[in-house]
Amino acid sequence: MKLHADKPTHLNVFTSYGEDFVSVNQQRQSGSLIVGPTELQPWRPASFADLTEADFEALLALKPEVVLLATGSRLQFPHPRLTRALMQAHIGVDAMDISAMCRTFNILVAEDRRVIAAVLFA
Repeated sequence: MKLHADKPTHLNVFTSYGEDFVSVNQQRQSGSLIVGPTELQPWRPASFADLTEADFEALLALKPEVVLLATGSRLQFPHPRLTRALMQAHIGVDAMDISAMCRTFNILVAEDRRVIAAVLFA
């Protein structure tokens, strides 16, 4: 599905997505990744089952207000022990399927919020 921004921006936005990819600013990305308003980098876990506490602790350095965890085409919730470091820092964590995450991320970026998308496909 393609997504369209209301206005051009210098910030990252999701412009399309599919079962095994997302496009950020019209550049196709696959594999696990971290996307912020200005960040785009690979993320270590290869799948939801591969998540560890350290994967979420690493997100603290990006100083987000909220983390959107995309769990692929199927919504899955991480065990609370995995996200403990973020919760203790008063950073919200929302698990979503890929389509909901893309829409929510774009809205929050347009509102100038400090959001981080942690994207998994499996």
